[in-house]
Amino acid sequence: MKVLEERCFFMLTTDFHPTGRHFLQIPGPSPVPDRVLRAMSLPTIDHRGPEFGALGLKVLADIRKIFQTQHPVMIYPASGTGAWEAALVNTLSPGDHVLMYETGHFAFLWNKLATRLGLKTEVIAHPGTDNGIPASWRRGVQADLIEQRLKADTGHAIKAVCVVHNETSTGVTSNIAAVRRAIDAAKHPALLLVDTISGLASADYRHDEWGVDVSISGSQKGLMLPPGISFNALSPRAIEASKSAKLPKAFWAWDEMIETNKTGYWPSTPNTNLLYGLSEACDMILGQGLDAVFARHLRWAEGVRAAVRAWGLPIQCADASVYSPILTGVMMPEGVDADAVRKTIYERFDCSLGTGLGKIKGRMFRIGHLGDSNDLTLVATVAGCEMGLKLAGVKLAGSGVQAIMDYYASHPAAVPQRLAA
Repeated sequence: MKVLEERCFFMLTTDFHPTGRHFLQIPGPSPVPDRVLRAMSLPTIDHRGPEFGALGLKVLADIRKIFQTQHPVMIYPASGTGAWEAALVNTLSPGDHVLMYETGHFAFLWNKLATRLGLKTEVIAHPGTDNGIPASWRRGVQADLIEQRLKADTGHAIKAVCVVHNETSTGVTSNIAAVRRAIDAAKHPALLLVDTISGLASADYRHDEWGVDVSISGSQKGLMLPPGISFNALSPRAIEASKSAKLPKAFWAWDEMIETNKTGYWPSTPNTNLLYGLSEACDMILGQGLDAVFARHLRWAEGVRAAVRAWGLPIQCADASVYSPILTGVMMPEGVDADAVRKTIYERFDCSLGTGLGKIKGRMFRIGHLGDSNDLTLVATVAGCEMGLKLAGVKLAGSGVQAIMDYYASHPAAVPQRLAA
């Protein structure tokens, strides 16, 4: 009986942090603003009633602005993985040839999912290794490699090119406009499918201008919501392709959703309270303006990277031109287990950092600097990291805390953090 009671107590305990706010500094799920939590706490309404129709039309219009598109955006009650699947099954047929560019663990997982769906995937990547890590996991998409491969595909067997915009596992943000130019230069009809799950609403992303056919995203990163909503932003070419795509689909099908969305409704039960939160989050982001949001993330990122440079530790992304504004990967010296360092920081200083994933597990940790954050949150995060690194015996060249403070103090935000009364 005592064991059962202890188990029940453990299962019901969801807040393990007795004082203060936990520092959730993983690159998603990101901290949820209080005003979004309050919006989500409102009573659920009838998803077939008139109030819901008004809510639906609002969030559908708002999310188009976030994606910077004039075309439909599908909103699913699912994770980003579901949106990966939706993008593929709505545009492709069994056995279709898909070109996947590997920049990290999430590109790897998307390829795995595509293979399980019965697609013929071909992976390309920057060749070689760098510091014992695949070179492609330290760099962005090399658009010239895509162009070369597509030019060689004279029979147009390749039906789609799949790339990750912001690779959450490595801290690399690829140039999507360059990928579109590469496809066009090859005069190839392949669709362009882009995962911007961690990029949307934090890094500049332009669905229409960059000629993306399907953009995939989720709620738990820059949109500052809990996990549970995912998106497909569409192009007219993608919608046309969906009419002849033969991969099985029912729940993920675009056609019924496009039609019912015209009046603000969904063909199945939507996650109403998350849509309340989405409405509030969009008000916050669009109220500030996308350019201000993007500039804030770039500034935060540069401050964190100043700290890592001061420590004398390598940044996972080896190309400064594609540094992520969302997260920074910190590589550990040979023989140091990054997960052991993370464990110390969590247990001693109540701060969660992102683990290394896949081929770089144990080699690095990830600091998230996105969403509902501010200068002092990131200064404190760096302080927790610095204390943890010292406790783990990692020799540091200098003070990252001083470096990040100096950077933020000497580079004031373009838009004040709080308007004067």
